[in-house]
Amino acid sequence: MDDEALVRSGLRLILGTAPDIEVVAECSGAAAVDTVLGSRADVVLLDIRMPDADGLSVLRQLRAAPRSPAVAMLTTFDVQEYLAAALRAGAAGFLLKDTDPEQLVRAVRTLAQGGSVLDPAVTRAVIGGYLAAEAEATAAEAVEALTPREREVLALLGEGLANPQIAERMGLAPSTVKDHVRAVLGKLGGLNRVQAAIVADRAGLVSSRPPIGGPR
Repeated sequence: MDDEALVRSGLRLILGTAPDIEVVAECSGAAAVDTVLGSRADVVLLDIRMPDADGLSVLRQLRAAPRSPAVAMLTTFDVQEYLAAALRAGAAGFLLKDTDPEQLVRAVRTLAQGGSVLDPAVTRAVIGGYLAAEAEATAAEAVEALTPREREVLALLGEGLANPQIAERMGLAPSTVKDHVRAVLGKLGGLNRVQAAIVADRAGLVSSRPPIGGPR
């Protein structure tokens, strides 16, 4: 959902080339909540700043819905003050509006599988806004309290992987991974996957962030 018609048309064109992705709706900010909930979309790309609607308010309303979609915020370099607030409101990721088409398709697939996406270009801004010095220390202590297996799971969350991808990487059953992820997020204070990914990054568990949407 973006107020620039050209951006929306470009996103539809890019995503429409993927055989496994169906673009069910597009609209300006004012109609975003009704359009998304009416279309029962699984993934939403939402402009973080729109002239006729507050992207953060739309995000909060969508996250509060009974069947909440995964919402990634579309952003530019000049909206850093919004990033931490969007993260706390439950955003599943952050993407630049000029994200490479191939990366954009991978990102939507990752979001649909329950993963998170974080454009490397905005990682530092998100971390800086979300983890103040006190919160960072608390996060480090929480990571230390994790078991070795849970730290391994957290590291893979830091790569933005969804549960099926984590299960494949670790050679575990998806149900086992689901339990591990639930335990990790709980021990970190009830964080969501993107917040946990940031904690993993700051704790040094992620040696290098892979392309958006995880490894190919």
